[in-house]
Amino acid sequence: MMHILLVDDEPLALSRLQRLLGGMPGCEVVAEAGNGREALQKYALLKPDLLLLDIHMPEMDGLAVAAELKQMKPQPAIIFCTAFDEHALQAFEEQALDYLLKPVRRERLEAALNKARQYLGLTESDDVKRKYIRSRVGEKVILIPLEDIFCARAEDKYTIICHRGGEAIIDEPLKDLEQEFSVELLRIHRNTLVARDKIRGLQRDNKGQQHLLLDGTEFSPLISRRNVAVIREWLKEQ
Repeated sequence: MMHILLVDDEPLALSRLQRLLGGMPGCEVVAEAGNGREALQKYALLKPDLLLLDIHMPEMDGLAVAAELKQMKPQPAIIFCTAFDEHALQAFEEQALDYLLKPVRRERLEAALNKARQYLGLTESDDVKRKYIRSRVGEKVILIPLEDIFCARAEDKYTIICHRGGEAIIDEPLKDLEQEFSVELLRIHRNTLVARDKIRGLQRDNKGQQHLLLDGTEFSPLISRRNVAVIREWLKEQ
């Protein structure tokens, strides 16, 4: 589900967006804001995935809001909805995903939302699992295909994803990944999940500890003692 904050000082524009979004699956409007400062306050409180943002507003315009949001973590997706086309270049300089002219048309909004889903690594419905894990590197977002992931391990406050392209840091806790991807990922340690389809066996080290052998990588994560029996049983069933 993509959580959306609507920001516009025109009630009619907000009503139109609410009406359009009401018929689109996988979208939930979590709040509205009538100016830029209110938008930043509600973003800090609610942490929505996406802002549909007007440009010309009192107190603080949409471009200033976007510039502020670039400094925040997590950084949301931004789509501008405005009656003026002369700010398009500035909008994209502020990392906007799209620039919609009012009155916003359904097909343009749908296309923009699809861009946001791809950017965020989300799907159109809660019933369809994500196919990507999203990692932020500075101002860039990297989408890691699930099929490329070997394992995920918790380190301090972050989660490290080991994948075919190397390693990436994400801010999703391990327990959330385990819950969402219980079919794809298997817990082998309190701080490690592995991709079930990459498991190829066990190997004991010179200290007597068991490690998991994974296809496609030399990395062999440690298995906790209480999970060794679970892994052995799982391997027998394959």
